[in-house]
Amino acid sequence: MRVAIYCGSAEGHSEDYVKRVWSLGQYLAKQGVDVVYGGGNVGLMAVIANAVLDAGGKVIGVIPNHLKQKEIAHLGLTELHIVADMHERKAKMMALADAFVALPGGVGTLEEIFEAWTWGQLGLHQKACAFYNVKGFYDPLFTMVESMQAAGFVKPAYLDMLIRESTPETLLAALRSYQAPIAKWSKGE
Repeated sequence: MRVAIYCGSAEGHSEDYVKRVWSLGQYLAKQGVDVVYGGGNVGLMAVIANAVLDAGGKVIGVIPNHLKQKEIAHLGLTELHIVADMHERKAKMMALADAFVALPGGVGTLEEIFEAWTWGQLGLHQKACAFYNVKGFYDPLFTMVESMQAAGFVKPAYLDMLIRESTPETLLAALRSYQAPIAKWSKGE
């Protein structure tokens, strides 16, 4: 299994983010799960990559040429793909991964996981989309998407697509047992 990880190019203001992301990376590697991520050697991006590598796992980085210097491309990865732009990065990561997980991060992290979630709703893939909810980081976001569903803009089945876990064990179990709903506009809807 390969999991795409979306996360911050910063570490955040709490050491708990670093510790919990490190634990997740170690656990994934020990379970034989490869990680696909943005290829940077900064912030939580470096933490997840180094944790997986430290535990003997495989890490595949995908970084746009224009970010090689800003995010300081990680040169110690199992594989590093240098692509033309952000669109190509996201497409390559989606193609390489069997599931998508957002760790704490900023706007870019949200944009990436929301695109993966949208593509899943549209039936462009049947892969799990998850949030690793360290210290309740994503609780306000969950409230927002639940409000979207309550207001009639997101169907319950598509809200239910989002995996929300806060331990490595429950996250991986949910990714492995994920069943995609019937896609929008399919004959089954």
